Amino acid sequence: MTASFVHLHNHTEFSLLDGACRIQDLVDRAVELEMPALAITDHGVMYGVIDFYRACQKRGIKPIIGCETYVTTNHLEKVDRRERALSHLILLCENEIGYRNLVTLQSRAFTEGFYYKPRVDHALLRQYSEGLIALSACVAGEIPRLILAGQLEQAREKAQEYVEIFGPGHFYLEMQHHGLKEEEKVNLELMKMSRELHIPLVATNDVHYVRQEDADVHDVLLCIQMGKTLQDADRMRFSGNTYYLRSTEEMTELFSFCPEAIENTLEIAEKCNIHFTFGNFHLPEYPLPPGMNTAQYLRRLVEERLPMRYPVVTETIRERIDYELGVIDQMGFSGYFLIVQDLVTWSKENHVPVGPGRGSAAGSMVSYILGITSLDPLRYHLIFERFLNPERVSMPDIDIDFCFEKREQVINHIVEKYGADKVSQIITFGTMAARAAIRDVGRVMALPYGKVDSIAKKIPSILDISIDRALQMSPELSEAYETDAETRRLIDIARALEGISRHASVHAAGVVIGPEALENLVPLQKMPDGHVVTQFTKETVEDIGLLKMDILGLRTLTVLDRAVQEIQRSHGVTIDLDQLPLDDEATYRI
Repeated sequence: MTASFVHLHNHTEFSLLDGACRIQDLVDRAVELEMPALAITDHGVMYGVIDFYRACQKRGIKPIIGCETYVTTNHLEKVDRRERALSHLILLCENEIGYRNLVTLQSRAFTEGFYYKPRVDHALLRQYSEGLIALSACVAGEIPRLILAGQLEQAREKAQEYVEIFGPGHFYLEMQHHGLKEEEKVNLELMKMSRELHIPLVATNDVHYVRQEDADVHDVLLCIQMGKTLQDADRMRFSGNTYYLRSTEEMTELFSFCPEAIENTLEIAEKCNIHFTFGNFHLPEYPLPPGMNTAQYLRRLVEERLPMRYPVVTETIRERIDYELGVIDQMGFSGYFLIVQDLVTWSKENHVPVGPGRGSAAGSMVSYILGITSLDPLRYHLIFERFLNPERVSMPDIDIDFCFEKREQVINHIVEKYGADKVSQIITFGTMAARAAIRDVGRVMALPYGKVDSIAKKIPSILDISIDRALQMSPELSEAYETDAETRRLIDIARALEGISRHASVHAAGVVIGPEALENLVPLQKMPDGHVVTQFTKETVEDIGLLKMDILGLRTLTVLDRAVQEIQRSHGVTIDLDQLPLDDEATYRI
């Protein structure tokens, strides 16, 4: 590495409504500034780490994976947050062991320690410290807070404790310089502490937006988070406009009084070497009869159920079955088919209505024979390769519809079969769409509701339309933008925030099943409603090779099930929906 500074304290848009850095913009700017590496350290979460890793790899700079975690005295204890303020601590992954430990720490912070924020304590840090490098964080860190409270001896003791937790050379005293008086006081004491205790110093900038001119946009974002307007005197705000990705030259000049703190950013970056491997699959183990592997047992099930679908087995049927089973085995997905068929079989046996199948999975004869789908692929000339193709190795995706009212029963069965620690639902993020961004920003600017509403309604009602596209399509919007300075500012800020992640929720269908405790493989989060979800979206979950199943709750199946029950009750007629002809003339006439 030839550069002399690396940013190690950065908040992306996944520090929800606090960080205004889009990952791609942040990485692009780091490349523009010729920085060899860059870290991601969002507040208490790891939502964006895989996207960040990919973006860095693509642009040729080293990704440093980390998190700004919240530390408390006892993460299991729920106390009044005013009594024991949370402290910040930066954790960076030195290697794959460190990444795995950080994943577990952040999962436990949510599933065990959540109280207003996801929290860890020193005992938990000791247990999962291997492979991690810690920085003492901003003025909200434990050591800076003790310094500011005049408790200098306690601050030294805390610093020595962190060295003991993470090991020599794995804990750094972090200095920042944003023009705050508190920072000046803290930095002086940290330099003394460093000399006395031989703990290295490191300089960071608390990056919340990419460029200096983005400070106003970030200010609006904070107001959206707090439900405040720009005019509110008591609102949270950042002092000044210095929380951006400063250049090496700027940082070197700022910390000219302590060049070693700049040099140590490079030392840390060189220590951090993490490599993700994509394309490997981590499937749960399906219980098998003694002496059989997944491919053998899958074939046995197919042979047992074959007569129910095809009483007469022709050569064409036999060839297709052998071909499909060969591809499934070759691609390593025999276990996946066993898991899916077990779920569908259990549902049908427990009177949970299941759909006939959707998408490319209907092209598989194996799926049809096992009862996963209900359409004969031979009869309808459906192509297996649209579902599984050895030339395109990716996890199969069988979407299964279940009765809306009984979907939770299906998920409970999965939890009971594979273990609560190995099953999770999936997170999804709501983003600021064009109209919503206009309304949010207008509210923060305290503009008259009527004016904001009028501007928002000038955006055409087209799915996923952007503000830029709306300006091209709507002459009225374009004219307002060109002729009214207030409208121009509103639209410019809304455009800067448009598409940014606003909140997290539970994905409507996705369920993940892991081969071991998921907290070891993917960061988890407990939502306000009690559901445990992955901190990665469904696309990212699939990228890292975990089994994602779409358990879709469909109201249509609920209605059909009730109709079948009512016909049975009122007419004594039993109807099998799978046996109804798809070409009934009387039905089409209706």
